[in-house]
Amino acid sequence: MPLQTLLGSEHEVLAVVTQPDRESGRGRRLTPCPVKVEAQRAGLKIFQPRKVRDHEFTKDLKGLNPLIIVVAAYGQILPSEIIHLPKLGCVNIHASLLPAYRGAAPINWAIINGEEKTGITTMMMDEGMDTGPILLQQETEISEEDTAGSLARRLSEIGADLLKPTLTGLERGDVTPRPQIGEVSYAPVLKKTDGLIQWSKSSEELCSFINGMNPWPGAYTFFEDKRIKILKALPIDGKGSAGVVDMVSKDQLIIGAGQGRLSILEIQPSGKPVMTVKSFLQGRKLKEGMKFAHLVIRK
Repeated sequence: MPLQTLLGSEHEVLAVVTQPDRESGRGRRLTPCPVKVEAQRAGLKIFQPRKVRDHEFTKDLKGLNPLIIVVAAYGQILPSEIIHLPKLGCVNIHASLLPAYRGAAPINWAIINGEEKTGITTMMMDEGMDTGPILLQQETEISEEDTAGSLARRLSEIGADLLKPTLTGLERGDVTPRPQIGEVSYAPVLKKTDGLIQWSKSSEELCSFINGMNPWPGAYTFFEDKRIKILKALPIDGKGSAGVVDMVSKDQLIIGAGQGRLSILEIQPSGKPVMTVKSFLQGRKLKEGMKFAHLVIRK
């Protein structure tokens, strides 16, 4: 993660700002995020404001007199007062090749839209949404097996590696901010309901959608009025009816799409763990012609 990179560099980390501890688990215990845990381990000063615009928090930041502020997936919009506080500005690590996929969910949307590549951009922050000048960029290919989770892990490593030359270049004057040029696209925040599978799409589009929604919010459908997540699938040739079981055996489940068919590999019934399609089919009497679709409301 970027914090580990900074701690291992010649730069002095004055403090870490992260989100407040969240309730988690069955006991709803307050749990710190990994960034806070790492900061505690390093003995750093930690700020966890509920609102980044809080006057006392801004006052504390000014007292640190930072040269640069580094922002990575913080989750709150910084006010102009903070953006212009450091002498060398605020540097953001964004998980796309800007100006493509500005916004909150660039990794998910790049996969959903079937992009062949994405990357990391380090940029100077301004008052807009990911509109600031570009510092450095690095590309990576998106494979057919990539999920939002696997791609996020790879981009996190790339972002951490790109941070050191970005900061060193800014301090030395070797890295010059340049305006964003090219076609602008957006990656709006995802909601849980956005994971609903539209079986009318092609099998290739559905696989991209499933991968882009994994692990969150999760691609889901309904079978016999019960919600089911699909975590992994493969597009295959052939013609079937959208959302209808086209072929089923003890270890294979093929569902028709708007174009082509979908072979389900990993699935998660409501209230159950993730399982292979073979495990899912055991004890279930699925037949050809049965339908996976939207929730049916019985009158």
